[in-house]
Formats: sequence, structure tokens, C-alpha cells
Amino acid sequence: MGQQRVRTMEELASVSGISRPTLSKYFNDPNSVRQTTRARIETALERYDYTPNVYAINQNRNLTRNIGIVVPFLADPFFAEVARNLELLCGGSGFNPILLSSHGDPDREVANLESLRGIRPAGVLLAPMGRRSHHDALDAFCRDVPTVLFDCDVDSVGDAMFGTDHFQSTGMIVEYLARTGEPPALFEMGNAPNPNANKRRAAYEAAMRKLGHAPMLLVADGVGWAFEEIAHREASRMIAARSLPTDTVFCSNDRLAIGFLAAAYEQGLRVGVGTGCALRVAGHDDHPFSRFTCPSLTTVSQAYDQIAGRSLDLLLSIIASGERPGTKATTLFDGSLVMRTSA
Repeated sequence: MGQQRVRTMEELASVSGISRPTLSKYFNDPNSVRQTTRARIETALERYDYTPNVYAINQNRNLTRNIGIVVPFLADPFFAEVARNLELLCGGSGFNPILLSSHGDPDREVANLESLRGIRPAGVLLAPMGRRSHHDALDAFCRDVPTVLFDCDVDSVGDAMFGTDHFQSTGMIVEYLARTGEPPALFEMGNAPNPNANKRRAAYEAAMRKLGHAPMLLVADGVGWAFEEIAHREASRMIAARSLPTDTVFCSNDRLAIGFLAAAYEQGLRVGVGTGCALRVAGHDDHPFSRFTCPSLTTVSQAYDQIAGRSLDLLLSIIASGERPGTKATTLFDGSLVMRTSA
């Protein structure tokens, strides 16, 4: 019986049970892996017909040790936290992280990528601006440079994408709020720059209808990334006008929730659960400061560590093997409900 033909290192990893980074390390230098691991790999090679792409491996040795990290807005705590994790992980893997912010500008996003192209990075981790991104420019860059997207997807762009399942995370907190009190209204920005805002709105509406409730949208008028300021101004206006349709408010992100909490306090409304509380307020993201608000904010925690770790692991695997995935895979992680005292 002849050997089973295996075309790519990814396929070899799948059929042999040996990780792709370990295989890449072996093909670069067989002496760089443990003797027992080397024996397992060589046994697999006897069983499977696989020839590594030596040209690609040699090309990769000539690449820089730089990895670009591009985020939409570095001052946003979510992106700052993910970028912090990626910087540490890159350094621990022997690569130099180069961190760039697009400052909410799709033109700057493209300029950042072109700037990285000039230094021949080994690969790029990109949190795109989503629907506002210049699709064709991003696609052209990602065809030339190994690129893994995180947080937000852009159709047919990049080698893979890792992010949060917003229908799971949003649905979970809407169900919790509706089960423990009045059904929640969604407080969001009408022109939100956050690339996942539309997904959360759709998820909120779907969850409310599934529970038998009509969606209630509270749309804040504002532009840009000053979420707290916009939320404070618009929530103050809504509370003063007595236009809230329910005593439970789910904010599209924690930064909006922080502004809403400040407005409620100034308007003399106590937020929380129990006697004397007029409002319940919840958010999404588990902003690093959300447990220090008053009251502490009930929210959804995104899997920061997994999103960052898995994104980098795949990129390093692509760099080591010199082989780009044949198809783009999207991996979404569940959020976790964080129950505090605001709702």
C-alpha cells in the first residue's frame, strides 16, 4: 500500500497530530526539536507522502523579525488591552511588534499598512475598521503579506479572522436582563465608529424578539470615539425628557455605559438592583475600568487572551511554514457574563 499524499504542512499537522509550528521548526532545523518529537515526525513522514516547500522556508529566513499590529483606535481600552497582550506575545516569540493606530480614519488604515509594507514585515495582525475600511486596498495588501484579522472581519480579506460571537454575547446579556427585570432598551450611537456596533444591534433585536419583546432603541447623536462624552450628553437629555421606555438599559459598549452612569447620577437616579434603585444599566466588553464604576458595571467579557493568542499563533505558523491557508477560516469565541451591581 502506497503512502497517503499530503500536500501542505497544515494537512500533515492534521493527520499526524503534530502541531504545525513544531513541524515548521523541524523542517527549518531537525535538531531544534526534542529527540522524541523528531522521531514522531519522521515516523509520520514515512507514513505520509509530503515534501516541504524549501523555497518558501528559505524565503522566510530572509524576512525581518517584525510583526505589524494595526488597530482602529489605540486609545480605546479594548484595543489597548488586546494590543498589550499581542506586544508581549510577539516579544516572547522572538519577534518585534510594531504597533500602529488608524485613529478612526480608513485612509490612515491603508497608509499604516503601506508603511509596514516598506519594512517587509514577516506578517501583520490587523483589527480593521470593518464596513468603513477600503476593501480593495486591504485585500491587495493582504494578498502580498500574511495577515490575520482580529476583532472584526472584512469579507474575503486576510488569511483568517478571530473575534467574538456577538450574537452569543449580546443574546446572553439581553436574556439575563429580561429574566431578572424589565426588558432592556439598547443605548447606542447612530453613527458608531465601532466596527461591531451593527452586529450588536442585530443581535439585540433578535434576542428581544426571541424572548417575545419588541426591541427598544435609544439612539445617541454623536460622531467619533468620545463615547463617554457623547453618552453622558445624550443620556442626560433622555433622562431629563423622561423618554426612557424601560428602567433597564443595555449599552452597546462599556464606554457608553460609563457615560450613562454619570448622567444618571447627575439626574439623581440611583442605578442598581434592589430597593431605592430607579435604573439598571449594563454594558459590553468588560472595559478595564468597568469594575471600578459606581456602581460597578454588569457587562460581557470578551476573550481577550484567546483572541490575541490564537491570532498570533496562526500568524507565526504561516510565517514558519511559508504556506498561506487555502481558505480563510473565521473563529468566534463566546463572551462571558460578568454580574456586578449595576444590573
